[in-house]
Amino acid sequence: MSKVYICTAIPYVNGNPHIGHAMDYLLSDAYARFRRMLGDEVRFQVGTDEHGNKVYSTAQKNNLPVEEYAAQNSQKFQDFVQKLNISYTDVIRTTDPEHVRRCQEIWQKLTPHIYAAEYDGWYCEGCERFITQKEYDETNGVCPDHQKPYERLTEKNYYLRISDFKDEIREQIENGKMAILPEFRKQEMLNLLEDTPDISISRPKKQLSWGVPVPGDESQVMYVWLDALSNYITILGYPDQDISEFWPATAQFVGKDILRFHAITWPAILLGLGLPLPQTLVSHGHVLSNGQKMSKSLGNVVDPMEVVERHGLEAFRYYFSRHIDTFVDSDFTWEKYDEAYNNELANDLGNLVQRLATLCSKNEISGIVTGDCKDLGPEYITLMGNFEFSKAFDYIWSQIRELNKEIDQSKPWELAKNGETARLQTVLHDLVIKLVHAAQLLEPFLPDTSASIYQIFGVDGAIQRPETPLFPKD
Repeated sequence: MSKVYICTAIPYVNGNPHIGHAMDYLLSDAYARFRRMLGDEVRFQVGTDEHGNKVYSTAQKNNLPVEEYAAQNSQKFQDFVQKLNISYTDVIRTTDPEHVRRCQEIWQKLTPHIYAAEYDGWYCEGCERFITQKEYDETNGVCPDHQKPYERLTEKNYYLRISDFKDEIREQIENGKMAILPEFRKQEMLNLLEDTPDISISRPKKQLSWGVPVPGDESQVMYVWLDALSNYITILGYPDQDISEFWPATAQFVGKDILRFHAITWPAILLGLGLPLPQTLVSHGHVLSNGQKMSKSLGNVVDPMEVVERHGLEAFRYYFSRHIDTFVDSDFTWEKYDEAYNNELANDLGNLVQRLATLCSKNEISGIVTGDCKDLGPEYITLMGNFEFSKAFDYIWSQIRELNKEIDQSKPWELAKNGETARLQTVLHDLVIKLVHAAQLLEPFLPDTSASIYQIFGVDGAIQRPETPLFPKD
C-alpha cells in the first residue's frame, strides 16, 4: 500500500464555481478513487484562495466586508465540491489563521533567496500576475483572458530569485522527476522557464491591503500566488510538522492557464525550502461552449449546476469525464450532452442493466458477489495510472457495448423458452459477472451508478429488476 497525496488548484472566491473548477475536481476525484481501489491510502486536498485585489474589489462592489464576502463564497465552493460527490479528505481556506502563520514562516525560510527592488512594468489584476515586456508585446498590451489592457506599475516589491533555481527546475522537468502532462506542455514550460525573470512576491500594502503581511515589513503584503501555492504544504502541517509521509504530492491537477505558476513559481518555492517537487503536474484544457471559449461578454457561459440538474449528477460526471478530453480543449453543447445521455448512458448502460436484471429475475438467477469478478486488468490500470481518463472511460464503454452484443448473440430468452436451464444459468451468470466487473471499472467516474449496479447484481440473493431505470430517457 502506498501513501498518495492529490492536490487541486484552489479557486479564487471572487466569483461562482464554473466548469473549469468542476474539471479539476472530477479528474482528481477519479484518480483518488482509483488509487483507493488499488488499496492505497489517499489524502486529497481542496480549498479556496481568498486573498488579493480581485476578492477585495468584488467584495466592495457587493457592499460587503471582505471577510464576510470571502466566507460566503468559500462556502459556495465547499457546497459545490460536495454536490459533485468529490471524495476529498482535507479542505483549506487561505484566510485560516494557521495557514497565514505558516505562510509567514515559509517567507522567513525563503529569505536567503529574497531581495527588495523597485518593480517597473506591467500587471494584470484579473490574472493577479506580473507581465513581462515580451508577453506585453505579444498580446499588444491586452490580456487575452480578460480583454483588458495591462496596467503599468512602479512600486517597491520583494523578489524571489528564480535564477537560483532555474537549472534545478529544468533538470527535474527534463528527466521526469517532475512530470508535466500532457507531454507537449512540458516543452512549453521549459521555454517559459528560459525567459522567466525573478518573481515579485509582494505588493505595497497601500495597493493591496487584503493579504498575508510580510514578516518584518508592515508596508508590504505577500503576492497572492505565494500565499495560494503554499496551501499544498501548509494543509499538511508544514513547517510545524514533518510532511514527508505524503509529500511530494503524487499528482497536482491544474488548468492549463495556471500551469506556469505550478511548473515554475511553485518549484522555486519548494527548492528554496529544501523540499522535493511534486511527482506529476496534470494540466487539463478548457471546456468550450459551441466551439468558443466561455465568456460572460459572449453570453455562452455554461453553469455547471444547470448541467447537473438537467440529467442528474452521474450524467454530469459521465460527460465531463468521457467526452471532455483529459488534456486538451473540448466542446460542450446541450445537444451533445443530451445525445450522450440518451444514446449512451440510458441506452448502452441503463438498458443493459434493465434487460439483464429482468432476465435474471424472471429466471431466478441468484446475485453475484463482487469477489467473483476479474481484477481491474493491466490496460485499465495503465490508462488510469497515466492519467488518461477519457481513454480509460472509452475502454470501459467498449466492454459495456460488447456486453450488449453478447446478450443479443446468446439470446437467453430463447434458452429459457426452449427449457435449456443449465445453459441459461451459465450464460446469465457470465453476463452478470462481466457487468459487475464493468461497474468496478466505472467506480472512479460514476460511484453512485456502480453502487446501484452492485445493489442489483453484486450481492447474494435474488436479483430484482429495478423499479425505475438507472437513466430514464427524455
